Amino acid sequence: MSSLWIRNGRVIDPANGRDEVADVLVVEGKVTAIGTGIEHSGAPQFDATGLVVTPGLIDMHVHLREPGFEHSETIKTGSMAAAAGGFTSIVCMPNTSPVNDSATVTRYIIERARQTAVVNVFPIGAITKGSAGEELASIGSMKQAGIVAISDDGRPVMNARVMRRAMELAKAFDVPVIDHCEDLHLSAGGDMHEGLCSVRLGLRGIPAASEDVMVARDILLAELTGAQFHVAHISSRHSISMVRHAKMLGLPVTSEVCPHHFTLADEDIQPYDSNYKMKPPLRGREHVAAAVEGILSGAIDAIATDHAPHPGSEKMQEFERCPFGILGLETAVGLSLGTFVHTGKVSLNKIIETMTVAPARILKLDRGTLSAGAPGDVTVLDPNKEWTYDVNRSHSKSRNSPYHGHKFKGAAVATIVGGNIVFDAR
Repeated sequence: MSSLWIRNGRVIDPANGRDEVADVLVVEGKVTAIGTGIEHSGAPQFDATGLVVTPGLIDMHVHLREPGFEHSETIKTGSMAAAAGGFTSIVCMPNTSPVNDSATVTRYIIERARQTAVVNVFPIGAITKGSAGEELASIGSMKQAGIVAISDDGRPVMNARVMRRAMELAKAFDVPVIDHCEDLHLSAGGDMHEGLCSVRLGLRGIPAASEDVMVARDILLAELTGAQFHVAHISSRHSISMVRHAKMLGLPVTSEVCPHHFTLADEDIQPYDSNYKMKPPLRGREHVAAAVEGILSGAIDAIATDHAPHPGSEKMQEFERCPFGILGLETAVGLSLGTFVHTGKVSLNKIIETMTVAPARILKLDRGTLSAGAPGDVTVLDPNKEWTYDVNRSHSKSRNSPYHGHKFKGAAVATIVGGNIVFDAR
């Protein structure tokens, strides 16, 4: 833990309703003071004049691949990509090998993160053993070992009875249930969104209804059990409407959206370019518009990346054969600012809220704020920095991104974890 005196930045802390030019003092890894006239001669100084100082950004949906798939990503390289994107905390999905379905694997991930990660890493445990959808995993022991939520991620629990029992246990252990909402029978064999573009390309489609029916089922189960239910990477306009309605009814339902789902549509896919293949797939313009509106209305709580690295040996195959997923950690801030802030759709404060206090609230993390006594995790943004993304210079081990060569306005220029500067691009 270190000390740092961050001076003269525009401090935006949505958790406390703060937006002012001020100093932030971190002493021994904790925020100790915010304001003007702070003096601490013993701490190194960080000049944030003209920059925005926020609570450390949190990405609640990341694939770190370790253990088992270290050829795609490791906890170390994933955390370095996170730091370069401005994230001080990342939450990793359980689809590793072995699957994180036991306290043993949970403890391994936490220990590896302690040894190698440059940012905070919080693991998510599997809902079922091996994420096979049949027998519940050891949710209680994983919670004791350190998981912050449960999810079977890309292998959704198809059996409604199993999901009901999982929600009942999750409520008892006070952890949210995060579901990749997809009816595998409806989506079977699909490679992209079902629509005119899939027909033109001759590719099998994934209908939006495959997401909608599972969102509807899980909302009903959340109402039945009282469990906290979170929709991962929401992408369908009907799903967003259902979440909005559930919130109006007072149900414990939240959702997240990925930057690629509010910036790209199926018609933007370069023919057979596997860097555009992800799940949920890029959908039609009406769904993209619904995702943007969902942020504006509050139906969508958080922005998360679904950072899913795959090496070229796997991704550079025929579109039908290659795996789903793209990188996301290093481009999320630029995409979010470009879509919402620089267009005047949403305030900078709101976007910061979706990437700090909102994920912290959903996952019950002691992060996402600059309150006195909070961990000294800080992100420094330059909303006007113009830059071009070069995927070949990514900190990730993989290169699967459709944004290579994209010009951005706005970026994280420094990432501070526990008072230590782990990334500095000023």
